[in-house]
Amino acid sequence: MPPAVEVRDVTKRLGGRVAVDRVSFAVEPGSFFALLGPSGCGKTTTLRMIAGFETPDAGEVRLGGERVDGLPPYRRDLNLVFQDYALFPHMSVAENVAFGLEMQGVVGAERTRRTGEALDLVRMGAYAARRPHELSGGQRQRVALARALARRPPVLLLDEPMGALDLALRKDMQAELKGLQRRLGTTFVHVTHDQEEALALADRVAVMDGGCVAQIGAPAELWNAPATAFVARFLGGANVLSAVATSADSVRAAGIEWRADRPHGRATGAAAALVVRPESLALRADEAGPFTVGDAAFAGATIRVSMLGPDGAVLAACV
Repeated sequence: MPPAVEVRDVTKRLGGRVAVDRVSFAVEPGSFFALLGPSGCGKTTTLRMIAGFETPDAGEVRLGGERVDGLPPYRRDLNLVFQDYALFPHMSVAENVAFGLEMQGVVGAERTRRTGEALDLVRMGAYAARRPHELSGGQRQRVALARALARRPPVLLLDEPMGALDLALRKDMQAELKGLQRRLGTTFVHVTHDQEEALALADRVAVMDGGCVAQIGAPAELWNAPATAFVARFLGGANVLSAVATSADSVRAAGIEWRADRPHGRATGAAAALVVRPESLALRADEAGPFTVGDAAFAGATIRVSMLGPDGAVLAACV
């Protein structure tokens, strides 16, 4: 079976700069895929090329094995949920959901039935007669999802749909979105800058940096084996220290000898980068220790402590 979505060596220039630079990835049918990265990294532009709102300068976009980068959005078998939900303010909730079906040519009793089914799917059936301004942010998001899902697309694209929600509501909606995707078996491609959201929702994540894909993998793989210093820092704020290999399985960094649980593959004396997760460090009072404790910030379940080493290295630990 071909990938539900495939991007092959796609490049896009915007305003004289390269916004997306030779990006490639494939999304398996029925999976939840996330494009993750900071603002300006090219993730939304990539999503817009999949949707058909931007045309690649080079490369290919394929849906279900068929090349579609020359087709307009309405001829692509997918749907897009925008960050601002794009609901029509003069229409009721039911009318908003039915509009997409009407554009698809679904009419009469069938349109009414599928509208009701979609609203029930996102638990908004009781709000069918309301207007968007009468709904909360989370309710508007559900309506936007219902409108997209009513058309039964094999691929659903989501452009930071939870960006405008407060933290508590965002957590609730993340759980609902993942549960919905599992029940429907629809392929989701989700754009976000929220690392925790991507790791919690996606089966596979593509981390983007400067228009390129820095690494693709399962959440645990990205967390435990980051391919670059950027990925390590972006996912969970890891400490990244300049180091020198001292043996097959150890390096020296910040005045300390660090031993790895497996060979690092660098020759003795070679430069290296040491990645240490803040939560992997334990603090112990030791007058001979090389680090001095600096600031401490309360973060709810943990306290994040900043420490300064003799060579100017800074380490963060979560205790």
